[in-house]
Amino acid sequence: MTGSERFRSRRCLGKWHIPAQSPSPPSQYDEPMLPFVAMAIALVGGVVILEVVSFRALERLPSVATEEFPEIDRELLGKFSSFDPELGWVPQPNREKQKDTGDHLPGEEVRSVVTYSTDEYASRVCPAKDRDENADLTISTYGDSYCFCREVDNDETFQHYLASELDTHVANYGGGNYGLDQALMRLKRKYPEDPTDHVFMVVTASSIARILSVWKHYQEFGNILAVKPRYVLENGDLERVESPVDEKEELLDLESKADFLRKYDFHYDHWFKPHFATRPYTTDFLEKGEHLRYAGYTAGKELERRLGRSVPGIDFDQAQTQSALRLERPRVRYHERLFETHESLFDALIREFVDYADEQEFEPVFVMVQQLRYAKYEAEHGPIYGDLMERLDERYDELTTIDMATHLSHADGDVESLYVERGEGGHYSPETNAEIADVLADVVEQRAVVE
Repeated sequence: MTGSERFRSRRCLGKWHIPAQSPSPPSQYDEPMLPFVAMAIALVGGVVILEVVSFRALERLPSVATEEFPEIDRELLGKFSSFDPELGWVPQPNREKQKDTGDHLPGEEVRSVVTYSTDEYASRVCPAKDRDENADLTISTYGDSYCFCREVDNDETFQHYLASELDTHVANYGGGNYGLDQALMRLKRKYPEDPTDHVFMVVTASSIARILSVWKHYQEFGNILAVKPRYVLENGDLERVESPVDEKEELLDLESKADFLRKYDFHYDHWFKPHFATRPYTTDFLEKGEHLRYAGYTAGKELERRLGRSVPGIDFDQAQTQSALRLERPRVRYHERLFETHESLFDALIREFVDYADEQEFEPVFVMVQQLRYAKYEAEHGPIYGDLMERLDERYDELTTIDMATHLSHADGDVESLYVERGEGGHYSPETNAEIADVLADVVEQRAVVE
């Protein structure tokens, strides 16, 4: 058998005879490198996990923005029943809504569910007194959620108590998150339909920021449905900038209106961009110890929710509220600076209110009330609006001004006692609303004496 024949025979048997080779010696680098590779993989994995956790935590912080244009889904849009193309949003007529104020711990019985009801005028109902076209005295109120009296029942609003005291219906045209600008716009739209002898304009100091806004998300991160008109000053005169959203469906694509929103919303450059989180998110999250505390309290609330009972030893809800107030301090100081730089716009809106009162022949009253975050700050530093109220008094003889903080009674330093104990936003308690009604009743009665 020739050599080639032997080769073919072995191949057919499926055997290959390959000359034996000496095994390669193990590399001196293989084994020592394994721990370093494992450490590198673990380090990269840890960094990725920390970035994800930090981003999720930042999303829940009220003081940090994580997206400029968060997605708005149709389910959320469907719940936005108060949309209004002219005002942005407005309470609707003949509605009743019940709201859990959060006045309970996980697992406890819900103790406080408040009812918000509106009448055919879209005014919050006034149980103490029905409307009477022949009444000798008529009163209406306009403003923000402190005017609307969120977190208390219909018969615990200051309008209800004021109606009881003066024996007349008091209309409540407060709107959640309204500024002085939207309140004035609503007054001009509603007053011809529901004229009154006295009009109280009731807002918080946050109006200074709200009148500079067209999209609330740029200053109140996550408030993504709230697109509104505003006024600007042109050569000392007020010019109205209409809302860029004419149909509710347009809210699904706000990014297409980015140029308009960035141009007319003052806060885009001065608040949103400085508080916009970017990679590495871990750096932004760990920047402040308060971020960690807020995240810890939030995690505690989530744990209680899953367990269906409270964790003994700490009130996570109260702790989170206190942490949120501390996180809000920079915003309060920001608003304080806005009163120094943009008081001219605020004053122009007050002037418009006074001029409209003269035109329609009603008595105008401007009332400044306090959000909880301002109350705690101002207890230490004084009003963020400085001597605004005194200057308005000097400037407008026809206008009555009330700085409500100077009228409300509380134990020294215990400003929190003026507000609901628990809840979504720190609004005035029923007892405080009764005090407010007394102050407003005195104003009405004093004017009656003068007349």
